[in-house]
Amino acid sequence: MAQSNNRSDWLVRAPESGKLERIEAYFSGHGYSAHRHDTYAIGFTLSGVQSFNYRHSKRHSQPGGTIVLHPDEVHDGEAGTRDGFHYRMSYIEPSLIQQVLGGRPLPFIEGGLSNDPRLNIATRRLLNTLEHRLDPLEEDDAIYDVAQALAAAAGRRRGRRLLDYPAAERARLFIHDALGQPITLDDLVEASGRDRWSLSRDFRALYGTSPYRYITQRRLNEARRLVLQGLPLSEAALACGFFDQSHMTRLHTQAFGISPARWLKMLR
Repeated sequence: MAQSNNRSDWLVRAPESGKLERIEAYFSGHGYSAHRHDTYAIGFTLSGVQSFNYRHSKRHSQPGGTIVLHPDEVHDGEAGTRDGFHYRMSYIEPSLIQQVLGGRPLPFIEGGLSNDPRLNIATRRLLNTLEHRLDPLEEDDAIYDVAQALAAAAGRRRGRRLLDYPAAERARLFIHDALGQPITLDDLVEASGRDRWSLSRDFRALYGTSPYRYITQRRLNEARRLVLQGLPLSEAALACGFFDQSHMTRLHTQAFGISPARWLKMLR
């Protein structure tokens, strides 16, 4: 890892939109510990070298290409040189990609880096400016373009069986309606009308993660929202169904590679 150049790390979030999170950040050295989240992370490096471990190899992103980290794939992040790295990233839920692709297996970009010009254009359109909130139609158009570019850049994956997208989507929507209560696999089976193991396999193929981790991520996102509104971390943890603040901190670090306290400090 490159040594820090002593510049302060920072992170800026774009104004909240209906469906996406978009950020711009700078790290002088260590960025994120190994973690995995249930969204696509799609963006690009603005300056410096953005280095990360991904699928058993060290990757290095430089300006000009596109980063595409698949949901639930373990990765970290650090500066590849003393200059640090500056980047923009969007976090896109697989369910939004599925609304465009209609139940096909999620596109996978080998190695997490792409030079595909269609994907680069679609990504830069989405992240061209973070200063304003995306208009709802603008946001939907951008998601459509990214989904189609992802599918084209990834190509078709052969040998995959037919997936029951409507059943998996019923289970996903049930999760959102029942987040305030304990959710079991039997609940999802009843909501979807699918047997438990077929549902578990299809859910992973369509949304890139397991039902359990999907539920955990939704609760973490809600905790983040409450904390940004001024609620103390300890109270946000309890409000979102975690045992205590340390439980939430552990899961937040596993999902985002950074503790909630450090994330808040960088934002402020």
